[in-house]
Amino acid sequence: MSINANQLRAFHAVASHGSFSRAAGALHLTQPTLSGQVKSLEQRFGVKLFHRRRRGIELTELGRQLFQHCARIEASHEEIALLLERETRGIGGKLDIGADAPYQIMPIVANFKTRHPAVAVTLRFGNSSWLLRQLGEGLVDVIVAPNLASRSRLHTVALATDFLRVFVKADHPWQARRHIALEELREQTVVLRETGSTTRAILDRALRRAGIRLEHTIEIGSREAVREAVAAGLGISVIPDSERGNDNRFHFLEVRNAALSNTEYVACLAKSREQPTLKEFLSSCRDVQAFA
Repeated sequence: MSINANQLRAFHAVASHGSFSRAAGALHLTQPTLSGQVKSLEQRFGVKLFHRRRRGIELTELGRQLFQHCARIEASHEEIALLLERETRGIGGKLDIGADAPYQIMPIVANFKTRHPAVAVTLRFGNSSWLLRQLGEGLVDVIVAPNLASRSRLHTVALATDFLRVFVKADHPWQARRHIALEELREQTVVLRETGSTTRAILDRALRRAGIRLEHTIEIGSREAVREAVAAGLGISVIPDSERGNDNRFHFLEVRNAALSNTEYVACLAKSREQPTLKEFLSSCRDVQAFA
């Protein structure tokens, strides 16, 4: 047997306010209308929900049980309303992002913020080792860094594969060339990123495979400082294609006999991937890749 929702609502209001008159005011009904709805509910099921006394009303035992059920229904309605409102407003909260460089992450953040402007985004930059520590310690929610596939604790989304290029000052003797061989780095001063940098790791691996040892190096712990060192003529270095920019102080060359490449990944802890903000951010990453 179905229940009339208006009658149930009238009963819940009277039980909540302890008075027919106050309940009628809360529901913007006349008192006779409200009383009639409650009476119809009682008559339909042949039950008594209130003791009507001179000094007011009192719930019967059945009335108390029904009131508990109504309270749960009311709470469910409030949860539904919050769910729908949240969907209308979009997600909120905050998202802490770590990245190895600004070039890949900025279009993704722009896409995400367009869709979810209420989310407060924080960006931090560092090398791959530092980023993985930050993620593991819960200091960032998601990271963008190279070569993170096949890590059991992480959920990853692959971005574009990037290739490393040698770059030199614009007036360097190699300025007219398009290619060099890896072994030609021996005769140059090479400006290197710090240990823990993926760019450094890719170059070191290629040199080891070729049995090449660099004779003259300078180590600098910042990609911006590496660029300035090359611009000042302190040496040459390597840089991912995505980070080249339009700086006319440099000339870029391909290394023809070495596979200097890496794939960037967006990664979060696998156990966190279903959190609403992270889920939406990962969706933005896929959208940006689809239209890249």
